[in-house]
Amino acid sequence: MKSILAHKYEEIISIENLLLAWQEFVKGKRNKRDVQEFQFNLMDNILQLHYDLKNNTYKHGGYQQFKINDPKLRTIHKASVCDRLLHHAVYRILYPFFDKTFVSDSFSYRNNKGTYKALNGFREFGHIASKNNTKTCWVLKCDIKKFFVSIDQNALINILQKHINDENVINLLKKIILSFKPNGLPLGNLTSQLFANVYLNELDQFVKHKLKVKYYIRYADDFVIMSEDKKRLKDLIPTVIDFLQDKLKMELHPDKIFIKTLSSGVDFLGWVNFNGHRVLRTKTKWRMFKRMKNNSDRETMSSYLGLLKHGNTHRVVEKLILC
Repeated sequence: MKSILAHKYEEIISIENLLLAWQEFVKGKRNKRDVQEFQFNLMDNILQLHYDLKNNTYKHGGYQQFKINDPKLRTIHKASVCDRLLHHAVYRILYPFFDKTFVSDSFSYRNNKGTYKALNGFREFGHIASKNNTKTCWVLKCDIKKFFVSIDQNALINILQKHINDENVINLLKKIILSFKPNGLPLGNLTSQLFANVYLNELDQFVKHKLKVKYYIRYADDFVIMSEDKKRLKDLIPTVIDFLQDKLKMELHPDKIFIKTLSSGVDFLGWVNFNGHRVLRTKTKWRMFKRMKNNSDRETMSSYLGLLKHGNTHRVVEKLILC
């Protein structure tokens, strides 16, 4: 039985929710010019947004585009302050509802989850699947090709409609989703993070409940499945490929599907993971050294030391300090 959102459109667009959303949105952005301009007439702008939403005259604007290295080149699309405020208002109502529908083994864009919870989950599953390192543990690792730009907007809307009966809410979500052309979701919208998990929750549910996979972890568009049966993992690949193509209009990256033993090391979330320990990926390590030579400030050093405490990195820490 599908869970149905109890909150109504009026709660999302209420002045109270918009004000609370502003308090969350403005953190760390008060020195931005566009935010300062919006804040100069804050109540007038919030009242106008509320009026437009209430009278169905609201229209989502376009996006400013820019690129960042994170560490690979990514294209970010930035909406107006008014639209981003609405994203926060929608998110703060929808996220708690949808989060309860997600499997416990998805870790991206979720409160109290994140990269290191995913890595620890990987390590825990590795112990279980290998019978405490007494059996060979095989790991299937996959990556969804061009994930955010490949999300089918109509398929996403159909998934949302299974959980939301209020047509006004659905129409508002359509305005947000369809504001990005020609398809996919923009990196930069807070709602994109939620919608991405709603979309791939279909895969999570299929893998966990239809395929009965025990040891599965997904972080954004990367996922791993562990088993002591290599043939079982090989047989899963075409099944997962068919599901993604038929239900979600997505593809696995053909060059990023592999099956390896855990004892040989599995590259996942920036670390090479082994039985009981992990080491930093070589590319990440050399990028870190290069950055520290060019910019050895205390904040960057503290950030890297915080990263390195999550693995076997004693020699890396020593070398980093000497940069």
